[in-house]
Amino acid sequence: MKHSNISLAQWALVEEIQKGKWTTLDFPRIARTDFEVDGIEFVNTLFAVPTATYLDTLKKNAADNNIAMVLIMVDDEGDGCEATTAARKQFAINHRKWVDIAHYLGCKAIRTNCRGTAGIPPAEALRYATESYHMLLDYAAQANMEILVENHGGFSNDADWMIQLMNAVNNPLFGTYPDWREPAPDFDNYNYLLKTLPFAKGMSYRNQPDDLLTIKMMNACKEAGYTGWYGIESNGRAAIIKGKKLLQQHVLEKELH
Repeated sequence: MKHSNISLAQWALVEEIQKGKWTTLDFPRIARTDFEVDGIEFVNTLFAVPTATYLDTLKKNAADNNIAMVLIMVDDEGDGCEATTAARKQFAINHRKWVDIAHYLGCKAIRTNCRGTAGIPPAEALRYATESYHMLLDYAAQANMEILVENHGGFSNDADWMIQLMNAVNNPLFGTYPDWREPAPDFDNYNYLLKTLPFAKGMSYRNQPDDLLTIKMMNACKEAGYTGWYGIESNGRAAIIKGKKLLQQHVLEKELH
């Protein structure tokens, strides 16, 4: 099947979902009909109860619209850098069901959060997260499911710490999922992207305030050899359409298997 490498992140349209305009079961149709993208990236908290019938319907809707289901962003199931042994075990257990659901749907990855708790020394946090992800990956490996970490605050916003985590876990199924947040005084999104690109297995694309910066970030990905999906998470329909146009102009299409 020939695909572009442009997908749509469900969170980009979360306001429409929250207003009841459509549900997750409609997502494949919305992505194909309204935006003509080839992949979708789910958010677990926007699922209904994931019964077999529900998941089978979702699979059929994706197939009917020729849409690849890429990954599931997992929230509210614990943090990858919990401070207690019990909480770290529970983090791994909580994410297992999403590994199973992602595998059943044909997704290649789930995305996790790894913020940690304020006041924990970075070296301790690294030990905690390494333990958590080893446990989760032991389970995920059975489904060949990738486990990704997105920069959503705390330690995950520190690119150097994230590189240490990637090297400590040292698993081919483990990777980063850089979030192209707008630059801020306390966060240099371009340099974060450069540092974490060698470990990137997904991309949370957002339009930058300046198109030149957007293109600069795209070029960095290409120069680093990144060939995965770009999941558009820019907020709202106009921003999604703009992001797709920029990606089509500056990111070569490829065939995904």
